[in-house]
Amino acid sequence: MTMTPPAIMWFRRDLRLSDHPALLAAADSGEVLPLFVLDDRLLGPAGEPRKHFLYDCLRALDHDLGGRLHIAHGDPVKVVPEIARKLGAGSVHVSADTGPYGRERDEQVRTALGDIDFVRTGSPYAVTPGRVRKQDGEPYRVFTPFRRAWLDHGWRKPAKSGVDSARWTTLKGGRKIPAGKSELPAGERAALQVWADFRDGALADYDAGRDRPDRNGTSYLSAYLRWGCVHPRTLLADLGPGNETFRSELAWREFYADVLWHQPRTARENYDRKFDKFEHDSGRTAQRRFEAWCEGRTGYPVVDAGMRQLLAENWMHNRVRMIVASFLVKDLHVPWWWGARHFMRNLIDGDLASNQHNWQWVAGCGTDAAPYFRIFNPITQGEKFDPNGDYVRKYVPELRGVQGKAVHKLDKLPGEYPAPIVDHADERRVSLERYDAIRT
Repeated sequence: MTMTPPAIMWFRRDLRLSDHPALLAAADSGEVLPLFVLDDRLLGPAGEPRKHFLYDCLRALDHDLGGRLHIAHGDPVKVVPEIARKLGAGSVHVSADTGPYGRERDEQVRTALGDIDFVRTGSPYAVTPGRVRKQDGEPYRVFTPFRRAWLDHGWRKPAKSGVDSARWTTLKGGRKIPAGKSELPAGERAALQVWADFRDGALADYDAGRDRPDRNGTSYLSAYLRWGCVHPRTLLADLGPGNETFRSELAWREFYADVLWHQPRTARENYDRKFDKFEHDSGRTAQRRFEAWCEGRTGYPVVDAGMRQLLAENWMHNRVRMIVASFLVKDLHVPWWWGARHFMRNLIDGDLASNQHNWQWVAGCGTDAAPYFRIFNPITQGEKFDPNGDYVRKYVPELRGVQGKAVHKLDKLPGEYPAPIVDHADERRVSLERYDAIRT
């Protein structure tokens, strides 16, 4: 009788056991070795918050696997084939990685495996990037028609749990999971609990509540989606006939992944190449202003509250992300990629496609770009979305003695709070002049 060779389930951005098509495909092959590779090319540029949350998620996955998760360290192009041959594996199973580095790495691994099958099943998205296209085969460049086509395309129902059908195997020589320090509960069970709490609570008021940083109106699922502790298909299957706003937020995530799939250069470069000629500030003044922005010392309360929330919690409310991004690019005239790098170093939910393209949206150089003349006024934005000043007072201790919405009035603020580093009205004019210069 011929024995079926074991398979490897190589986990990456899919750190869960339920709704996992790749795991089910691996389980069909016989015995399965669950593997995660600590890849320095990914860990090196990642910020500490994201790495620590990853380590905690790995620890949670290892627990759910009964301590069987095999941890390796090194270049996957060398490590995965070595482990596969040592195990005598007949196949290596993965969820498709659609990012620029992941695509290149996976092709190299596939080649290095030789006669060992490299099997891609599913992806971290409800609809794998590249699948939704116009009738002429071209990719969508604007979100709204993409969303319509994405909804029309649809997605499969959640897959059954892979833990019930898999026969796990182990291999000697695995590394220990590095220590994690994240305060955010990690792993699949935590993700499903966060989703259940949101679905049964704040989702009902999500249309309005999501824009209020002074309320708990968002899902707090972004970090879990980043590492695949929960699949978006699971969330979509739970949504009722309404909830279009939350469904659209998931569609934005899929849209930006699709943009990156078709144009990998946009992870580092302007989507709209006209902006390659856009004038940015440089030198010591620009650097000092950038540092003040990073530290939450701009003299604009809602901006400073957002930046201090980022430093304190490694997360920032989405509306405030747009406000602080607009201030950096359009009031301080600093390149968007300075801010994008700072976010990726500090955000626990840092995701390349979403982060880079949301920054470009604000800067005006991306897809669905906000009109160049749309420059957020940091004072009126604070008054509108933090009307009682509770969000500002939570993160800016110097302003806790200022009552109500007066916390947004620059002429009402105490002397120990920094003076505004720029005049918004003046810098708005400068931005408009620079935008006009590349559009003529």
